[in-house]
Amino acid sequence: MSSGPFHGLRVLDLTGLGPGPYCAMLLGDLGADVVRVERPGSGRFSEPEKFIPHRSRRSVVIDLTKAAGVELVLRMVDGADVLIEGNRPGVMERLGLGPDVCLARNERLVYARLTGWGQDGPLANDPGHDINYIATAGALGRFRRAGERPVFPLNLAADLGGGGAVMAFGIAAALFERSLSGIGQVIDGAMIDGLAGQLALPLAHRAMGRLAPAGENFYDSGAHYYEVYETADHRYLAVGAIEPKFYAVTLQRLGLADRTDLPGQNDRSGWPMMKELFASVIEQRTLAEWTAVFDGAEACVTPVLELDEALTHPHALAHGTYVEHEGVVQPGVAPRFSRTPGALDRVPPATGQHTDEVLAELGCSAAEIARLRADGTIA
Repeated sequence: MSSGPFHGLRVLDLTGLGPGPYCAMLLGDLGADVVRVERPGSGRFSEPEKFIPHRSRRSVVIDLTKAAGVELVLRMVDGADVLIEGNRPGVMERLGLGPDVCLARNERLVYARLTGWGQDGPLANDPGHDINYIATAGALGRFRRAGERPVFPLNLAADLGGGGAVMAFGIAAALFERSLSGIGQVIDGAMIDGLAGQLALPLAHRAMGRLAPAGENFYDSGAHYYEVYETADHRYLAVGAIEPKFYAVTLQRLGLADRTDLPGQNDRSGWPMMKELFASVIEQRTLAEWTAVFDGAEACVTPVLELDEALTHPHALAHGTYVEHEGVVQPGVAPRFSRTPGALDRVPPATGQHTDEVLAELGCSAAEIARLRADGTIA
């Protein structure tokens, strides 16, 4: 088992898709013993060992519609440090696994509720996915160039950033507070709240009266020096030359340093013309040629790589950003710790793979496990 910073931490994962498994993965990668509780018939993959978001945990199948199944989970709660659930408000209470019941049995428990809308408000019981949360939070409307429709960034912003990652941070914070108080608490982790935090920069500019419409700010494709340009071979070059010293190098490498008729870097009236100029220059060479031109230059200009290319990029290989584990290329453990590094000790399990093992740890006899399986409580 891993000796990561969460070694010895016991986590129950009662979540579904997206943010919950990612949050549990982050904890498990850093050493926590994560047990994923799944319902009968929930297995969806013919090759579950390749479903990376389920790595670093064990899996049990328990029918929570049965009283015996609920009692099994409550026995797990007795020895757990963290419980993560991702149901709509009230579902866990109706199952008999709400925070009041669980904290009454284990006052040190950190009970993490991870949802899209939060535990209250008019949308609390509505369904939703990443695209809905970023739309309502005001984020999706900013992911666009001027005059174009918004483009959603996969499920990275709400599910993983505002949801799973923020909840992992919240769990770590609650565990630190527990080290002082000795008692746990309930965390209301709403993806829409996590998204709001990520909008701190545009909200700051709004407060100062400096927020332009979407696609007209320097960081959202309004400026020529923070943009993606097409190359001669129909690939793309990412230009992020915000600071003046990087901008100067960019002009030099593009062959524009000697032009005396160009507007200043932050002369907004000149941005459209400069975009056209940058585009006309960059489209004259291939991506490989521009990569060579900017190699070693402090310009913040990089090729836009396809995923397969990113996996074998020299820096990713040298730094171990992606690793191959049990035949599957996947992200390495992050962040990295000097004394207590995390590790990939568990491949994603088959659904219910560890049911007998976990129940035996609870003190269930072989006969009791057989009876529970026979009556459909476990699988």
